[in-house]
Formats: sequence, C-alpha cells, structure tokens
Amino acid sequence: MAHILLVHGSCHGAWCWDRVVPALARHGHAARAIDLPAHGDDRTPAGDATLDLYAGRILAAIDAPTVLVGHSAAGYPITLAAALGGPKVAALVYLCAYVPAPGLSMIEMRRAGPRQPLAGVVRTDPGGLTYSADPAGARRTFYHDCDDTTAAAAIARLGPEPVLPQATPLPAGAEVPAIPRHYVICTDDRTIPPEYQADMSRPFGEAVTRLAGGHSPFLTRPDALAALIAGIVSR
Repeated sequence: MAHILLVHGSCHGAWCWDRVVPALARHGHAARAIDLPAHGDDRTPAGDATLDLYAGRILAAIDAPTVLVGHSAAGYPITLAAALGGPKVAALVYLCAYVPAPGLSMIEMRRAGPRQPLAGVVRTDPGGLTYSADPAGARRTFYHDCDDTTAAAAIARLGPEPVLPQATPLPAGAEVPAIPRHYVICTDDRTIPPEYQADMSRPFGEAVTRLAGGHSPFLTRPDALAALIAGIVSR
C-alpha cells in the first residue's frame, strides 16, 4: 500500500479528485486530496498565499513517505515540497503539470510555451492579487471532453487563483529533487499543449506515460487515471 497525496491546480480544490480517491482505494492505496491555501474550502486570504505556504501545507498533510501527484500548476508546489520535505516525500507524479525550470516562475513557463490556449481565458481580477477563468473559456480548455453536467458542476466550483505563488520561481537547486519522478502527458490537452508537456518531461527519460484525453482526467477518466497512478507507484 502506498500513501498518495493529490494536489490540485489553478482555480481548483480538493473536490476535483473526488472520483479518483475511491478509485485508488480500490487499488489498495491510501489516497487523499487537500485544498491549497486560498482554494476550495480553505479560508486563507488570497493576498497571504505564497509558494512556500503551499509547500508547507502539503508537508503538513503527510506523516509517512508519500507520493505527491500534482496537476497542472501544482507541479511547482509539489517540487518545492519534495525539496524541503526530505524522506516525507517518496516520489513525484506530474499530471499534465509544469515542471519547474531554473529561474522561471510558473507564469513565465506558461508564457514560454509553444502555444497560448489560455489567452483570453484567464483574466486578472480587480486589485491584481488573483486571476479567474472565464466560464466559456474554461469549458473549452479545462473541460472540453467532459459531459455537460460534469463540466457545469466543475465550472461552478472554480475559484480565483492567487497570482504571487505562480509568479515565484523555485529556489536555485530545488528544481530536481533527488527522488523518483514520473510524468503523465494528456494527449488531447487544450490547456497545456501536449508537445510542451513532452518537452518538459524529456529529462524524465522512460518515466513518462501518455493518457488519452484532455486536461481534467480526474473528471473524465478517474478509473483509468487511478489505475495509471497505481501502476506508477507499484514500480
């Protein structure tokens, strides 16, 4: 049995993993999901959210060697948590996620991509502390292969995303923790171009898996995603 912590991406919360947690349990693994600060049911003010606070929240949620699965923007906080957490973090799984590059924030990495599917979809909110996703744009990018009912329910739960954590690079030397890493490319992703995922995961060598579908397999293919994660942790 492995301990697995599922970490959501931008504008989401622990709720997005609701179909995956029981599916992983059926594979015999102890899985749970958390809200990062200022997401989901967490009441941290958006202006107080930092990348360090995200990593601290992840580490506070685990007390045994744990595999961290990070979706999309969560590639940054799970990497920092691994750099800070020592033996508490056993391995990292990047699910169509950003792999931190030296000196670059997540926002800078997104802008460096070969295409910009989120142009006009995410917009800075008044005050500049957060950004939000346009509902129609979210349907087109995050949830294009979800059924209408699932997509509508997810869009209704999206929240504002604090800007500062995503504008913060990792400390020098923290980008490649000395633990196993695996990458899952979503082959029809309309949010992070699959070719960009392939570029980011190239240093992973053979530790790369392709999963058919879009940016939100936790909603569209939870059983297949759980089986894939179970297979990764068993190795």
